[in-house]
Amino acid sequence: MTTRPVTEDEKTAWPKTVIVPKEDSFADARGEIQPLVDLPMESAVLISSKKGTVRANHYHKTDWHFCYVFKGRIEYHHRPHGEDAEPEVVIIEQGQQFFTPPQVDHAMVFLEDTVFLTLGRNSRRQEVYEADIERIELVSPDS
Repeated sequence: MTTRPVTEDEKTAWPKTVIVPKEDSFADARGEIQPLVDLPMESAVLISSKKGTVRANHYHKTDWHFCYVFKGRIEYHHRPHGEDAEPEVVIIEQGQQFFTPPQVDHAMVFLEDTVFLTLGRNSRRQEVYEADIERIELVSPDS
């Protein structure tokens, strides 16, 4: 299995900000439905991370992902790949969703024990995932 190229049409559907505003939810006597993502995707993974740990420290060649935080807080570092500028830092709170497009260096520092859902464009099968990422050190694991 290989990755497919990103198209210009696909890019127009991506959020324009890191934090993704939520669509209006639908509630009735049974409960509530909160829309998260309405784009073609191939993976959904649930990730738990311990306070003080670092994840990502990479960029994706073609993959994108939406992450929805169920519990915890994340210090999210990002910048366009190939730039030397200091990364922008955004604090992601419980109940927020954020987006990472392809070709963006990114890292996550977990400010609390955190559980989040990642919805991605590409398969999360290990061989596909590894072929699509390039590891970098945007944030030192000892930070």
